[in-house]
Amino acid sequence: MAHKSQAVGIEKNRSLSSILYCKSDLKEGSMQWAKERPNGQVLMVLSMDNNCSATSFDMELCAEKLKSLGVQVAEDQWRRLIQDAVLKPEVRRYMFYNSRAFQIAIAVVFYMSLWANIYSTVQLCSFGRYWEASVLVTLAAVAVTVVVILVIDCRQRKINMNTDVRLAAVNEIFIKHSLIVGITDALDGPHNILQLWFVHFSPERCLQSLAAHITDLQRTRESGLRHSLDQLCVVMEAVVRPDLGMEEEALHEESPLLSNGVNPNKEPVTCNELLHLIPEGPPEVMAQHLLVIFSGCYVRLLVTGRLPRAVAGGHLEHSSVPCLCQFIRTTALNTHQSWFMGR
Repeated sequence: MAHKSQAVGIEKNRSLSSILYCKSDLKEGSMQWAKERPNGQVLMVLSMDNNCSATSFDMELCAEKLKSLGVQVAEDQWRRLIQDAVLKPEVRRYMFYNSRAFQIAIAVVFYMSLWANIYSTVQLCSFGRYWEASVLVTLAAVAVTVVVILVIDCRQRKINMNTDVRLAAVNEIFIKHSLIVGITDALDGPHNILQLWFVHFSPERCLQSLAAHITDLQRTRESGLRHSLDQLCVVMEAVVRPDLGMEEEALHEESPLLSNGVNPNKEPVTCNELLHLIPEGPPEVMAQHLLVIFSGCYVRLLVTGRLPRAVAGGHLEHSSVPCLCQFIRTTALNTHQSWFMGR
């Protein structure tokens, strides 16, 4: 991948909790940047240790590098969105339990428990005392474990509603400045490292191509298009509120003179609502929504080398990976398979 060969600098903050990898087309240490950068080029990476709850991304250093790139965005705006997207405690816990390190630990525990269960079962049979039985048990446990790992890896190639889509608000801001953001995790010894990737991406050609494709699908396969987009949804928790007029009337007419011991600060009643992320609208608006929502997943798969092979007609020059609009056409707009997980 290009991002591995273009790393030219590493900067550390005072607490060493966040590391920034800078990409440059010029000599090492230079803060100048090429005027025309290809789509898919990694510009910088913020890193932090997810094992320590007190650590965070170095936002001040990130703001300085964004200014050097010519990205003029209010720092308070994107900084708050990043914190809400990936730095909340519940999100960090989910990313830890969904990390590569945790999956390796689960695979080891699964293999050992599976081997022990199969071996104890085989011992009940007459041929269980032979050494060949132990070999067969080991091979069976390894085969099942490999299948489980492959299934997990296949799910990791799909868009994750709990991580990728949470960065949609951030990408809605940065995509206007030819930047998209994604998050990955890496294993550094016993530490689970979160990495926030900033990738150059000019959306104009992909937006036009995707809007034209949506227009064609609306004319030829409208039902299939709507079925595919209906899968892209999230579950929202909404507070059930009674009619305000009835509530005020009950307050005046039915309020007891003396306290009856009921807690007035009781938790409100809530219900789950299904929110579709791509509503009906003009093809250009729908294409813009798709680009923003899938940017996080695209960056994650791009930097980890998990994108499928590109076909002709892409917008990444001299690259074997698809551009963003090609990725969306073969995933979100593909009626033959589902690419959504983790609602």
